[in-house]
Amino acid sequence: MPLDEIARINQAFWEDEVSQATGYTRPWLDLERATVEAYASGAIAVMPDPYAYVYPRSVFQRVAGQSVLCLATAGGQQSAVFGLLGANVTVYDLTDAMLANDRIAAAAHRYPVRTIQGDMRDLSALGDGEFDLVYQEISLGYVPDPLPVYREVARVLKPGGLYRVAHCNPAVQSVEPDSWDGQAYRIDRRYRGGQEQNPGARSVTFVHLLPAIFSGLVEAGMTIEAVCEDPRHLHHPADAEPGSYRHMLTYVQSYFAIIARRT
Repeated sequence: MPLDEIARINQAFWEDEVSQATGYTRPWLDLERATVEAYASGAIAVMPDPYAYVYPRSVFQRVAGQSVLCLATAGGQQSAVFGLLGANVTVYDLTDAMLANDRIAAAAHRYPVRTIQGDMRDLSALGDGEFDLVYQEISLGYVPDPLPVYREVARVLKPGGLYRVAHCNPAVQSVEPDSWDGQAYRIDRRYRGGQEQNPGARSVTFVHLLPAIFSGLVEAGMTIEAVCEDPRHLHHPADAEPGSYRHMLTYVQSYFAIIARRT
């Protein structure tokens, strides 16, 4: 399926982000196998920074030999965690530069990876019932409606397969670190869904309200099994600088993940 205007704009945005080596585009070349094994086994409660947003532990247990799809995730990051744990990893992403970072991480850590470029709303390059697990970060904010993605994920999952998908909390999605006023972070926009209105933004992003986030999974044929807090909201580092992203996450519940099973 040809890319629409939204996908083309966002593809160009992420290509530029990779060229600038921003946080979510840097492959985790220093990640150690011992660290991911300790997390998967429960020896450590939370992955250390900068890996802390890899959660929950349950989806990383017993993945050796399983078919895992990393869908529109950070380049060479989550795929490296699964690769080091012995999963058979496929990465599907809109941007070839991000996929290149997945290949760089795989070469550095010496595990195989399959990379496919495409829009998350169209997984036709993947077969029915191909995966035991689909893992997705907060990338659904770059499409107008999560339902087409949910339906494609349900199709490529094996019966009983798991889907871990992270979302932005729509109630506070507009909150930014620079809204710190010395005492609190401000919500200065009305609560609404749809395309975000950010003058000068280089990407096209959307706010998905709770019915689309949760009911869409049920409509796509999946059963919701758990809702998980992002660990960064629950651990409050004393050295976090007020007005920084790290500090904001200790005040503002920005992200959560859902675990759903294909029924």
